[in-house]
Amino acid sequence: MNNATLKDLAALAGVSPATASRVLSGHPATSARARQAVEAAVRELDFVPNAQARALRSTRSDTIGLLVSDIRNPFFADLAHTIEQAALNLGYVTLLGNANENTQQHDRYINALISRQVDGIIVAPQGDSSDAIKSLTSRSIPTVFVDRIIPGVDVPSVTTDSDAGIRQAVSHLVGLGHDRIGYIAGPQTVSTGRDRLSSFTAALAANGLTVDPDLIFYGNFQAASGSAAVHALLSVPHPPTALFAADSLMAVGALAVVHRLGLQIGVDIAIVTFDDIEWFALLDPPLSVVSHSVEDMGRIAVELLVDVMNGGRPKSVCQTSELIIRGSSAHAILPRTAELRGSN
Repeated sequence: MNNATLKDLAALAGVSPATASRVLSGHPATSARARQAVEAAVRELDFVPNAQARALRSTRSDTIGLLVSDIRNPFFADLAHTIEQAALNLGYVTLLGNANENTQQHDRYINALISRQVDGIIVAPQGDSSDAIKSLTSRSIPTVFVDRIIPGVDVPSVTTDSDAGIRQAVSHLVGLGHDRIGYIAGPQTVSTGRDRLSSFTAALAANGLTVDPDLIFYGNFQAASGSAAVHALLSVPHPPTALFAADSLMAVGALAVVHRLGLQIGVDIAIVTFDDIEWFALLDPPLSVVSHSVEDMGRIAVELLVDVMNGGRPKSVCQTSELIIRGSSAHAILPRTAELRGSN
């Protein structure tokens, strides 16, 4: 059992106990050097503020932690709201963290949630390797993964089987005559980025199309990469007549550039995205989506976590996905000239 004190931690980090305390509490009045030194000492000592890890699990705080990948992403904003409401209905207050699609920020929030003695944590993990995730599991802190997983980490999860919806989307586009479909992929460091790209390439093969590297742009699940993707994909010698975005936030960035280029969605270019956001159906034309239930995902994540906190070992849940066809890909199109498509 680790008996390290705050004084021990401060000594190892070469800072005062007061500075170490401020770093652990997330206080902004600390230098980058102090934060790095204290965080390194925390890892070396396996330190948990205020009590030993085992003692932390002996009482309940009626608080859970939630760490989402990017709160600006409409999908994760909806997911956070659903989880917060479901937890509140069961008597739990939710502490929310935003990883901002950044591994260091992800780990910092997890360590902060551990130090605040939450009863359990729901997390959309950032990447496949995290010292903070290892810290969670080594301390047996009740944990549930949501939307994403880390291969080899044995915790319950609620995810989506993206394969069915993506295959439907590709078959739909091919049926409209599209044989050059641009794909805006998510980062390959996270499970959803890899799985959705794998489903997309398999769907191309199933429809008799080969994978053209020029038609795949690797984004990062943020809007700016969706914008960059459109510029890149429409500038290749034989540009795509349809675009498929692997998530809603990249789709938002893609839509902005398509509008700036003067292309008419559903006429000059077809667009489909993964994740259904409420206002996607209100666009003109409405956006075709691969949909899955964010409400069910959030509710199930809370149910799994409460089960784990009560000593259970629930099985992971995988939701289905399906294509919803709207005006952005409702009919065969006659694309404008390559000059217009590659003009920017």
